[in-house]
Amino acid sequence: MTLEELTALADQLRAEIGKKVLGQEEVVDMLITALFARGHVLLEGPPGTAKTLLARSFAAAMSLDFGRIQFTPDLMPGDVLGTSIFNFQTNDFILTKGPVFSEVLLADEINRAPPKTQAALLQAMNEQVVSIDGADHSLGNNFIVVATQNPIEQQGTYPLPEAQLDRFLFKVMVDFPDEAAEMAILQQHAAKPVNASGETDGITPVLTAETLAASRAVIDGIILDDNILAYILRLVRATRETADIAFGASTRAADALALATRVTAALNGRDFAIPDDVKRLFAPALRHRVVLGPAAEIEGQSSDMVLENILNQIEAPR
Repeated sequence: MTLEELTALADQLRAEIGKKVLGQEEVVDMLITALFARGHVLLEGPPGTAKTLLARSFAAAMSLDFGRIQFTPDLMPGDVLGTSIFNFQTNDFILTKGPVFSEVLLADEINRAPPKTQAALLQAMNEQVVSIDGADHSLGNNFIVVATQNPIEQQGTYPLPEAQLDRFLFKVMVDFPDEAAEMAILQQHAAKPVNASGETDGITPVLTAETLAASRAVIDGIILDDNILAYILRLVRATRETADIAFGASTRAADALALATRVTAALNGRDFAIPDDVKRLFAPALRHRVVLGPAAEIEGQSSDMVLENILNQIEAPR
């Protein structure tokens, strides 16, 4: 596969997802970037902004196995991973696999499950492996988690621990679409019967496991210039030095930002990265990996505001 074929494939993915999800082009781009970067995505936004539809449409545009978990307060780790059941006929235990054994996993309302259940995904997200009854089970190289959470409701929710947040490549904020896109959505739904089923009907899969592997091989061939790497490092280290952030980003965050930068360069048809690639990804890759200091919180600053200040202070390479 060439860079031109890779960019064409990404355009096809955008077009297929765009058949059902309107007005969320930036979010779709982040999902596609995470897919090629072998990363997971946390979608955060108010109810009714098509987060679940976006994840389902994303999966429908690919010939990959799709699984969904609706996280609830009574969900147990075994409901996610699976469990071994004793077979009295064979006098042996048989593994009943949970929904985590899929290639594209939608973790819907992930912050509604208690920390014990959330932690069941840690090994899966980090190593693409789950351990059940002392045995390791591979999830394959294409495993990706698309999680959603609602920032408005707090009753019956559990904040994701920092260790799990760090496993997400991006935290993407899903906002309401603009007026033109919202009108297009209403017109699209008005042309269908009430309560019409098949929300992803009409989406044609354009990506297979083979083309995904070939795409990633192209991206693996892109080497970042030392100037870009130094720029990434300066930005990440700056999060540890500013008084507005109590706990800055880790080395894993810098590595994730560098990988996503390679993907962005490739999706734009380039075999080299530019500072604008880093700037575009800086907030999505780090907003969930930093903890604001007390002074910044009192002043009403958000993570994005603090990260924007860092971007403005650190000079980009020429």
